[in-house]
Amino acid sequence: MLLRTSLLFMLLPAAPLVAQTCETTFARNGNPVTGLKFTATHSVAELSMPDAINQLRGIVLTRGYDVLATEPEAGNLLLESPQSANQRSFPLVAQVTSEGQVATVQLRANLRGGVRAKEEDVRTEMCGILAELKGGRAGSAAASQGTSATAAAAPPTVLTAQTLADRVSKERDKNANEIPLRYPGRSFTLSGTVASVDRNGDTYRVQFDILAWEQKAIKLPGESQFKTEIICVLAPGQSVYALTLKRRSNVRLTGTYSDYREYPSPSILWLSGCKPEK
Repeated sequence: MLLRTSLLFMLLPAAPLVAQTCETTFARNGNPVTGLKFTATHSVAELSMPDAINQLRGIVLTRGYDVLATEPEAGNLLLESPQSANQRSFPLVAQVTSEGQVATVQLRANLRGGVRAKEEDVRTEMCGILAELKGGRAGSAAASQGTSATAAAAPPTVLTAQTLADRVSKERDKNANEIPLRYPGRSFTLSGTVASVDRNGDTYRVQFDILAWEQKAIKLPGESQFKTEIICVLAPGQSVYALTLKRRSNVRLTGTYSDYREYPSPSILWLSGCKPEK
């Protein structure tokens, strides 16, 4: 009887394992001083590695993230939370592994030292992103849309030209190659003083007066010693306004990122379509 019972159990199909939820996979490591690290994982059936990455691209762009690099065939995606006047950005890495027809997606958020975040908020956001992934035909359709998705329109970031210049200089110290990937489509409303106004064909360029590191009365820890110039190319129809500007005039201009040139020194960040704000 015992032998028969044992054979019966051997012949029965194995009970399916209970799938883990994203929330149960969520983990936190590190500390606010050295840098917090968060991870979350989610598995989706009938989803290929490239489709998972292309879906993620569309998902995060609609949520306001910046996508710096995508490698669908390798299952990798690098994104970044957008930086605002009051919030520092931080990178997130998505990695996909595939087994059979199941894609397992892991998100890793690496916060820099000194950046704090509520664990429950990060868990909700990361798992919310992963929950949007779909399998099957719906997943293939979402992946196709994700490859052509564009960043959601966001209001201009309001700050001083000096602040933006210092920010870009610090980013250059870390990795200048990321700068042209981070800013396309980003708009800024910059206040500052005019260093020069130059005519280039039918357009006028306003260069902001930016202090070099050695000119600053107060030098903060961790500041870059490299200088970045900010040039705003005025939109068509602004010639009268341009001709009223003088060196040291106070201005407040709104424009959209156009280009970044690391060399020659100092580096230059260009905005286009600039218009004055009242």
